[in-house]
Amino acid sequence: MILGTAAVSVHAADLRIGIVGLDTSHVIAFTKILNDPAAPNHVPGGKVVAAFKSSSADIPASASRVEGYSAQIVKDFGVKLVGSIEELCGEVDCVMIESIDGRPHLAQARPVIAAKKRLFIDKPIAGSLRDAVEIFRLAKEAGVPVFTSSAYRYYDSMIELKKAAIGEVRSAISYGPAHTEPHHPDLFWYGVHPSEALFTVMGRGCETVMRASSPETDVITGTWSSGRIGVLHAIRTKPLPHKVTVFGTNGFAEQKPGGEDYAPLVREVIRFFETGNPPVTPEETLELFAFMEAADESKRRGGALVKLSEMFEQAKR
Repeated sequence: MILGTAAVSVHAADLRIGIVGLDTSHVIAFTKILNDPAAPNHVPGGKVVAAFKSSSADIPASASRVEGYSAQIVKDFGVKLVGSIEELCGEVDCVMIESIDGRPHLAQARPVIAAKKRLFIDKPIAGSLRDAVEIFRLAKEAGVPVFTSSAYRYYDSMIELKKAAIGEVRSAISYGPAHTEPHHPDLFWYGVHPSEALFTVMGRGCETVMRASSPETDVITGTWSSGRIGVLHAIRTKPLPHKVTVFGTNGFAEQKPGGEDYAPLVREVIRFFETGNPPVTPEETLELFAFMEAADESKRRGGALVKLSEMFEQAKR
């Protein structure tokens, strides 16, 4: 059964999933979770049945891995390789864009949205805030649900942290790996993970950003509405731990180690494909990416305060 645009539930077993981009380990990890009932973290609800191979010649991590992952997904899981995204959309109910490079995501999303397929886009949703805004604009115009998220948001340890009885959240600190890639804003490449973790506990309402930067570490301070403060420590040297500490009106809580698994994210993706209801709103996603792009602008300005509203204005030009 091919899904339309209406947000109605369907039987999970009906879902046929297509993948765009075969240049990241997520392709194999997600497909195993979905397609292998014997996997310890198996998520029922659909199978990857077709994929379109793509990669970026100017990113070694993409170009060097695409052929191996393409061969593996066919050999290990029987996934069919197709010649175009349009052909892929004709054979599946829903699509996951997995290209490791965020720059082609807008172009890859266009035919999926035109085909009215519910769409999950792996991190980063795009290579710029402007492209992210355009993806959601096109999706809204076409009535096509789109969802994106880092796996960090759904780690068991993060879910438990959010349950902590600390009252109203007033501030938080998130730290984690933030390796950069020269074709993307600094935090888009890997810093998106601890950035999304920060937004997971702080929610929407970030208004301004300031960044202190060194070759090894960045400290990005965001000021939220009502005077709330969120701080990101972006680390580029070993060791590379990640953790969130949140402070509330009645106490504080720290994220516990462990529970790092892709399965909770994949489970959310399946639920989204079934219902058409994204668990993270476009508005929160766009604010997260405006936060990260504002951090780059603050660095260019020598650590000056940058308003997120300015980033959104630039993205509209």
